[in-house]
Amino acid sequence: MTEQTTSRSAFLALIGRPNVGKSSLLNAMVGQKVAIVSDKPQTTRNRITGVLTRGETQLVFLDTPGAHRPRTRLGDYMVKSIGEAVSGVDAALLVVEPRLSRNEEDSIAGPAERELLEQLRNNRLPAVLAINKIDTLEDKRLLLACIDRWRKEYDFAAVLPTSAVTGEGVQELIAELSAFALEGPHFFPDDQVTDQPERVLAAELIREKMLRLLRQEIPHGVAVVTESFKERENSAGPLLDIDAVIYCEKDSHKGMIIGKKGAMLREIGSQARQEMEALFGVKVNLQCWVKVKEDWRNRQGLLHSFGYQE
Repeated sequence: MTEQTTSRSAFLALIGRPNVGKSSLLNAMVGQKVAIVSDKPQTTRNRITGVLTRGETQLVFLDTPGAHRPRTRLGDYMVKSIGEAVSGVDAALLVVEPRLSRNEEDSIAGPAERELLEQLRNNRLPAVLAINKIDTLEDKRLLLACIDRWRKEYDFAAVLPTSAVTGEGVQELIAELSAFALEGPHFFPDDQVTDQPERVLAAELIREKMLRLLRQEIPHGVAVVTESFKERENSAGPLLDIDAVIYCEKDSHKGMIIGKKGAMLREIGSQARQEMEALFGVKVNLQCWVKVKEDWRNRQGLLHSFGYQE
C-alpha cells in the first residue's frame, strides 16, 4: 500500500509599519518577485497574495500596506485592508526593524506597532515576529537586547532575526510559519506564486520604477492602469503588447514624469520593460502615456476604477 500524504494550508498576514521590508521578505519566502519594493513608504497599496507550496504544506501570505495615519481616501482604503487581513487569517507575521529606544523603560514598539499588536490581541491571533534588516546592524550584540524587549510586548510564538536581502533566517521563518498550517486542501495550484493578474503585475512594475526614479512626493500621487495586455506572434517569436496609462494629480507632476524631451518616461518604460520580459518570459512592447486626474486619491469613483476596491 502507498502511504497517503495529508495536505495542509495556512493563511498568514504580513503586517508592520512602512519600510520595514514586508514585501522584500515576502519575495524572499516565495522565491520570486510578487510584490514591488522601494525605499519609499507606502509602496504597497493593495493586499497582495503570495503563495509558497512545499510538498503537502501550502502557505498563503497576505502582504498588507504599512500601518500609518491615513490622510486621503486611498490611505483609508490601505489601512482598512490591514484590519480585514488580520481578521481572516490563521496567524500573523509582524515585521519590524532592529532598533532600540534610548530609554530602556520606553516601549520598543512605536505607535503603529502598538496599534497592530492591539488588533492581534482583539482577534486572539497567534503571531511570529521577524526582526528584519539584520544585515544593517554593525553590532550584532544589539540584536539580543532587541529580541528580549520585543518578547515583553506580546506572547509571540517565535521571534526570529531575518534579512530579506541576504536570505539569513528566511528558511527558519518559513519553518516556524508552517507550524500554523492545518489539515485541509490547498487553495491554489501548487505551482502558483500569486493571485495577481499579469496586467496588474505589469502596472505595479511601472509604479515601482517611478518610486525609484522620481522625487519623493510625486510617486505617491501616481496610479498606473494597464489598458491593454495582448500577446501576438511576429517574425522573432511571441511579443507581448502592453499599453499603460500613468495618472498623476498635477500638470507639473506630468511634466516631471515625462521629463525633458521624454527622457524620464523612456527610462521608466525601459526599466519596467526589462523586468516584465524576465517575469513573463517573452519580449515586451511597452507603451506608456501620462494623464492628469486632480486629487484622484480622494475621489471614490476613480479609486475604484484604478483597482482600489474593497
